[in-house]
Amino acid sequence: MPAKSKAQQKAAGAALSAKRGESKKSELKGASKGMVESMTEKELEDMAATKRKGKPEHVSKK
Repeated sequence: MPAKSKAQQKAAGAALSAKRGESKKSELKGASKGMVESMTEKELEDMAATKRKGKPEHVSKK
């Protein structure tokens, strides 16, 4: 599932780093905190690998 915004892509990258042990889970903030627990490494990879070009910084909740 591709990221819908730049912020979502960045959060997925941070969560992926923590899941792999490259950074500490305790350092995560906001959405990335929930992502690390609820998503698989493959799902995080897919979301973090999304190209940022043309994506909005944030997407409003509907």
